[in-house]
Amino acid sequence: MKEIKNIIFDLGGVLINLDNKLTEKAFVDLGAKDFHQYFGHGFAASFFKEYEVGKISDKEFIAALRKLGSLTVSDAVIIDAWNALLLDIPPERIDLLKKLRSKYRLFLFSNTNALHMVKVNEIFEETVKGGKLDELFEKAYYSNLMGMRKPTVESFQYIINENMLLGHETVFVDDALVNVEGANAAGLKGYYLEPGKTILDIEW
Repeated sequence: MKEIKNIIFDLGGVLINLDNKLTEKAFVDLGAKDFHQYFGHGFAASFFKEYEVGKISDKEFIAALRKLGSLTVSDAVIIDAWNALLLDIPPERIDLLKKLRSKYRLFLFSNTNALHMVKVNEIFEETVKGGKLDELFEKAYYSNLMGMRKPTVESFQYIINENMLLGHETVFVDDALVNVEGANAAGLKGYYLEPGKTILDIEW
């Protein structure tokens, strides 16, 4: 990592393990048989993307999920199904971030939503027995709070400008190639974390 002074990490699939099929299965089990057509890459249902950039509230999102699947279950059951994809944050990844902080400026940039972040923070606190995920970074950026999402160049430029980063000194790590390409287009050094690899496999 010659010349690198800053690292921007993705969250899902990079720091926290995910399994999208678990959320899909959870909704199918509740009766939303065609859920796979709307969930995942591409977001056929626009309200998923609207929720990721904070344009609709938790209540509106839950209502949209309920309507999509013609569901009659409680909000709590829908939230649990929505969060089913969120697995664990391996402690060794947290330890690595703590080590990297002494050498690099660390940032987080995630396409996410309010309900998922409540659960992610619960998982983090259970893993480290206290503390906050955001404390591992100089600053954490979440699409639902920014009103922007990857892979748009403007979203990366916002982070670059706010922290006065130089593109050639900054690596962006993501497990989605389209997001890495967006980072490259913004002048950053995108690093694609290939399937089966973790941040522990990167030569820092």
